[in-house]
Amino acid sequence: MLSIELIRQQPDFVKAGIASKNEGPEIVDEILLLDRQRRELLQEADALKHHRNEASERIAALKRDHQDATDAIAAMKDVGSQIGHLDELTKTVDGRLHDLLLRIPNLPHASVPVGRNENDNDVVFTWGDKRTFSFVPRPHWELGESLGIIDSAAGAKITGSRFYVLRGLGAKLERSLISWMLDVHVQEEGYTEILPPYLVNRDSMTGTGQLPKFAEDSYHTDTDDLFLDPTAEVPVTNLLRDEIIQEGRLPIKYVAYTACFRKEAGAAGKDTRGIIRVHQFNKVEMVKVVRPEESYHELDLLLDNAEGILRRLDLPYHRSRMCTGDLGFAAAMKYDPEVWMPGQDRYVEISSCSNFEDFQARRANIRYRTADGKLSFVHTLNGSGLAVGRTMAAILENYQEEDGTVRIPDVLVPYMGTDTIR
Repeated sequence: MLSIELIRQQPDFVKAGIASKNEGPEIVDEILLLDRQRRELLQEADALKHHRNEASERIAALKRDHQDATDAIAAMKDVGSQIGHLDELTKTVDGRLHDLLLRIPNLPHASVPVGRNENDNDVVFTWGDKRTFSFVPRPHWELGESLGIIDSAAGAKITGSRFYVLRGLGAKLERSLISWMLDVHVQEEGYTEILPPYLVNRDSMTGTGQLPKFAEDSYHTDTDDLFLDPTAEVPVTNLLRDEIIQEGRLPIKYVAYTACFRKEAGAAGKDTRGIIRVHQFNKVEMVKVVRPEESYHELDLLLDNAEGILRRLDLPYHRSRMCTGDLGFAAAMKYDPEVWMPGQDRYVEISSCSNFEDFQARRANIRYRTADGKLSFVHTLNGSGLAVGRTMAAILENYQEEDGTVRIPDVLVPYMGTDTIR
C-alpha cells in the first residue's frame, strides 16, 4: 500500500509510476477526491463537536443557576444528529478510500527499465554451459510418461485439467528436492524453517497484496471464508502482521515448503503439456523482513540463495530483470532466474525474487522499533528457492540419456537412494 501522504504530495509521480505498470492512473484522482472529502467531513464534524462541548458547558451552567435549559438541549439534539450523519458519511468515504488504496500497485524502483511486457525484460546474467546431446532431447512430459513417474491422465481423472500424479521415483524425486532445498537454506544460509497452514484468512491475503486484485485467481472456501495459499509468501509474511519488531532481530529470514494453489495457471493456451503451468504445485519459498536501508543488498543475497540451488544442481540458467510492465502488482524490483530446458529449447522461469519495499508492510502493519524508539515500516522480500515441480522438469530434461533413463544430480543421490531413474 502506498502512503496517502505520498499520493497527496506527489500525485504526478505516483501516476507515472503506476502507468509504467500498465495500470490506469485515474485511480489517483479518485483517491485524492475521496481524501479531500474525508478531511472536509472530519473538519465539519470536529467543528460541531467543539460547538457541542461548549453548549454542554452552557447547559450545565444554566442548570446550576436553576434556569430553563430546554431550548439549548433541543438544539444540541439537532447538532448530535448532524454529527452522527457526518460520522456515517466519513465511514463510507473511509471504506471506499481504503479499498482504492488497496487496489493501487506499488511503484517501481527508479532503476527498473520501463517496458510494456515480458518482451521488454533484460537478461543480465547467464551461468552454466548447455549440455550437448548426441540425440534429440525429449521434453519432460514425454520422459515422465515413458518412465511411469508423471501421470497427467490420472490427475485429470481425479481432479481435472492441469493437475497430475507423481508415481514411484517421480514422487520420491519431488520429496527429495523439497527436503534438500530446505536443508540447504536452513543449514548453509541461515534461514529459519516454517511449516505454515495451507489455508489463510482474508487479512493474510490482503496483507501481501493478493486481495482484492487477484481474488478471481484464488481458490476460496465459502463456508469459512478461507483461501488456499497461492504461495508460502502469504502465510509466512503474515506471521509478523500487526507486530512491532525490535531492530536487533532484523533481518528475519524464513524458508517454508507449501503446496500452492492458483486458478490462473498462466497465459491461455501456453504450457498446457507437462508440469510447468498447473493449478497445484510445490514450492520452497524464502521470505525476508529487513531494515529499509539494507533491502536491496538483501535482494542480491536472496537472488544468490535461489540461484545457488541451480548451481548445485548444475542446471544452466540466466537471470532476467523485469521491466515495469512485468513487475507485478506488489514488487518495486524483481528478477526471475530462468532455467534452461533442452527438451523445449527455451528458458523457463523457476523463481521470482522481489523487493516489495514497505508496500506489504504498510498493508500488514509490520513495523520495527529503532534503538532510539522510532517506529518505521520494514521492507519485505521473497523469492522461490525453488519451484519444485519446475526443478524436477529441468532435471528430467537436462539429465536424460539416450536410452530413456535419467541420471540423478550428485547432491540428490543421498536423498534418493539411487543415481538413476529407469
